[in-house]
Amino acid sequence: MNPNQDNNNKNGKPQGGLNIFHFLIAGFIITFILNMVFSSMSSNRKVQIEYSQFIALVESGSVKQVQLEPEQILITLNTDADRESTDEILNITTPDVDDEKLKERMERWNEQIRQNNVYYTGRVDDPGLTQRLIDNNVAFYQPIVQSNPILDFIMSWILPIAILYIIYFFFIRSMSKRMGGEGGMGGIGGMMGVGKSNAKVYNVEKNTGVTFADVAGQDEAKESLDEMVDFLHNPEKYQKIGAKQPKGALLVGPPGTGKTLLAKAVAGEAGVPFFSLSGSEFVEMFVGVGASRVRDLFQQASKKAPCIVFIDEIDAIGKSRDNQIGGNDEREQTLNQLLAEMDGFDSSKGIVVLAATNRPEVLDKALLRPGRFDRRVIVEKPDLPGREAILGVHAAKVTLAPDVNLREIALATSGATGADLANMVNEAALRAVRMDRFSVTQEDLMEAVELVIAGKEKKDRILNPREKRMVAYHEVGHALTTALQKDGQPVQKITIVPRTMGSLGYTMNMPEEERYLMTKAELLAQITTLLAGRAAEEIEFGESSTGASNDIERATKMARSMVTQYGMSDKFDMMSLESTQNQYLDGRNVATCSEATGALIDDEVRAIIKACHEKARGLLEENKEKMSEIAEFLIEKETITGAQFMDILNDSDKLPA
Repeated sequence: MNPNQDNNNKNGKPQGGLNIFHFLIAGFIITFILNMVFSSMSSNRKVQIEYSQFIALVESGSVKQVQLEPEQILITLNTDADRESTDEILNITTPDVDDEKLKERMERWNEQIRQNNVYYTGRVDDPGLTQRLIDNNVAFYQPIVQSNPILDFIMSWILPIAILYIIYFFFIRSMSKRMGGEGGMGGIGGMMGVGKSNAKVYNVEKNTGVTFADVAGQDEAKESLDEMVDFLHNPEKYQKIGAKQPKGALLVGPPGTGKTLLAKAVAGEAGVPFFSLSGSEFVEMFVGVGASRVRDLFQQASKKAPCIVFIDEIDAIGKSRDNQIGGNDEREQTLNQLLAEMDGFDSSKGIVVLAATNRPEVLDKALLRPGRFDRRVIVEKPDLPGREAILGVHAAKVTLAPDVNLREIALATSGATGADLANMVNEAALRAVRMDRFSVTQEDLMEAVELVIAGKEKKDRILNPREKRMVAYHEVGHALTTALQKDGQPVQKITIVPRTMGSLGYTMNMPEEERYLMTKAELLAQITTLLAGRAAEEIEFGESSTGASNDIERATKMARSMVTQYGMSDKFDMMSLESTQNQYLDGRNVATCSEATGALIDDEVRAIIKACHEKARGLLEENKEKMSEIAEFLIEKETITGAQFMDILNDSDKLPA
């Protein structure tokens, strides 16, 4: 039994849900309301008439049957009787209106009243009533009532409460099954297991099967975590020198970089139980349930020590506590309990807490202080060697052709996460199967890269000849400007085949090496390349199209970053004018300047865009013949490689086959 639960029960405060006393109060209130509603509904159908009206109805033959009760007479009308006389006695009238449809509708309404309403009148001392009913062929009877107050009380009060209890019982049990709990709370909620932790214990040898060998591209993160693994294996050598093992490590990085995989690898390397659950699983609708689950989780961990506790997406419960309106009491209580538990356990017992998030800026400062999450392990997007290593790990699971060069794929996937690379290898394998091959080729991998970046080819989207020419000149403008600039990246592929992600064509550049810094000249070269597509359209067709919208957006964002973040503006020098929020998610920039300065920033960005646009036009006008030559070849072939492009550019008299 949970000792915390005992304490709560002694104080008369269940940890969540409803106890039996509260349920009885709620049940009586609901039953009282239902009885009042049903009584009101029943009384609304009864219509009282005068005794003289009753006698008139009997003598006119409008009554079919009466029920003689001690206090009242219930009257059933004869539907075959003369309606006009019945209506006259009961004062049911149809207004005289000119609209026949309205008159007909009112008549139907009166008929519904006659059929649904139950008429009654009070009992009077009338000795001749029985003979009058017999003379007019009216059936009558007096019901035999055997009233039992106890049975009435049971049917009206006890039975409804029991039905409500049964419905509530099965509802909570089905809800607890979905949550995975099996007990742990006082009262009704306790029987249903609302407060039980949903932590999962993984048997490393049977279930996880993940070690550091399965994690590539994160050498620095593995090095930081390897020390924790060594402590779990050999705690004596640390205790001998007086060193204390960090209680916890926070894995921080963008989605898809392998934070959960790293946590499982730590458990796999250490060979200890692995408790894992998401931060959102702590929070429920009842205040106090999350705190109960935190207590239960750490109690389980203490029994299984040495072990590893992993909380994924900890920002769900670890957000900074503030006094703003709309705070979540349940989440804050859960966070407080987590803080207390991390203070309470002894790291020498071998309990290591790992947590993962991609929003470290929203976490509470108390959660990040030394003694709780002592270490912050950054799990960044992999660099070139890391991407190549990750591709090697996933490529080892498929059959590769001899021509596969993983380094080229790694160069083409700058900025991709481990999850992206795994998806690319899988897509390449699926493509090989579709092509009836038994191994994955370099072409399959490159096509998979394009599939993830730009989507599948839309073979059913057919461009008209003018649109096709415009797209071809647009893409050749990008490629030609890249090749003519000193700081441009080599062209890998040019295509005018539409893709499912909205592009009608694209130019793929392949960097020669991994770059971590960009100079001002290189950034201006990239902006010039982005704007060259629109410049090519203007030179060839004398007008512009909507195809450059994404290019303009990217060029503007890059130029704004030069001005506001990189200090590459003569007007503002090295003044920071924007800051980045959620750097591991959308990386949204927030202005840190006045509106007047913002207007000056817009002028500076516009000047950069204009200068790069004019440069792109100048380069393309000087090489208009080669642009047309390459564009016509692209219109014919629809897709050309970087080598074919360079052959035409270097020797215009010799077109590739």
